[in-house]
Amino acid sequence: MENKITKESVPEEENKVTKSAKPNASPIETPTKKPSLPKTKPSKTKALLRGKSENTWCPGCPNFMILDSFKQTIANFIDSKKFKKDDFAITTDIGCHAKIFDYLTLSGFYSLHGRAIPTGIGIKLGNPNLKVITFAGDGAAYSEGIEHLIHAFKYNADTTLILHDNQSFSLTTGQPTPTTQQGFISKSEPLGVFDKPFNPLKLALASNATFIARTNARDMPHMVETFTKAINHKGFSFVEVIQDCIIFNLEANNKDKRMYKIQDNTDKKLAEKLCDEYDYNTKDGKVPLGVIYQSMEPTLEEKWPQLKSLMKKKVSWVDK
Repeated sequence: MENKITKESVPEEENKVTKSAKPNASPIETPTKKPSLPKTKPSKTKALLRGKSENTWCPGCPNFMILDSFKQTIANFIDSKKFKKDDFAITTDIGCHAKIFDYLTLSGFYSLHGRAIPTGIGIKLGNPNLKVITFAGDGAAYSEGIEHLIHAFKYNADTTLILHDNQSFSLTTGQPTPTTQQGFISKSEPLGVFDKPFNPLKLALASNATFIARTNARDMPHMVETFTKAINHKGFSFVEVIQDCIIFNLEANNKDKRMYKIQDNTDKKLAEKLCDEYDYNTKDGKVPLGVIYQSMEPTLEEKWPQLKSLMKKKVSWVDK
C-alpha cells in the first residue's frame, strides 16, 4: 500500500526554521503561565486513536497529559488531510512511559530496554515514507540506550524521540537514573546518589543534534505545539518532556515556577547557554522551554540512493 508522505506534504509554516537569533538577544518569549487545556473541538479522529487496553498508570500521572497531547497532535495531522493514520508508526521502550503503546491504535513495536531508538530507525529504513515516533524514558535512553541516542544524532534519521524525564526509574520503584540529583536516597542507593547528573541536552548539542526541544508535561498546548514542530522537522528530533513522578523522587518535582518559554532558536552559541541554565541537580536556575536548537542537515534517508528511490516512488521495500 502506498504512503502519501512527501516533503511537500509537511505544512510550510510548521517546517520553517526561524532566523538565527543575535548572540546577545534575549531568548525569552513569555513567562510560563498556568497551563490550560487546548481549546480544540472534540475530534472523531482523536477518538479513533484511543486504545482499548485498561490504563494502569497511577491516577494523576503526567503521562495522561502526554498521551492526550500526542493524540491531539496526530489527530491534527490526519485531519489536515495530508496524512493518514497508516503514515505513522511508533516504538516504545520499557518503563511507565512505554504503556502509551497500549493506549494508542498506531502500529509499531514494543522494544527491549534501551533499544526503542534503533528499532524506530529500523522501521524508517524499512519504509522511509513513514513518520516514526519513539517514546523512551530517562532511565532507558540515558543508561542502557545511551550509545543508540548518540548515534541517532549522528545518523540524523528523519524520526522523532519523545523523552519522558522524571529523574527516576519509576516502574521498578524509584531507582536513580543518569539525570537523578545528588543525594537522592532509594532502595538501591541507601547512602544517596554520590554523582552529579549529566545534562542530556548538552550531550545532544555536542553530538550534532539538528533538533533539540523541551516541554512541560503539565502544559498541554505547548506539548502539542512542540510535538508538531518535532515531527515536521526534517531529521532526528529530540523532545525532552519534563514531568513529575507523583510517587518517587518527589524532591525533583514542581519546577514550573522556574520554567519560561523561548523563541525557536537556530544559534548554536545561544543554545549552549540555554542548555546550561538547567543542571538537573539543584533548584537554582531557570528551565527554558521550546525549540532550543534547530538546524537543517542531510538526513540518513537522503544519504542513501536506495532510500531516496523509495521515497520518490512513495513505497516500502515490500512494495518495490
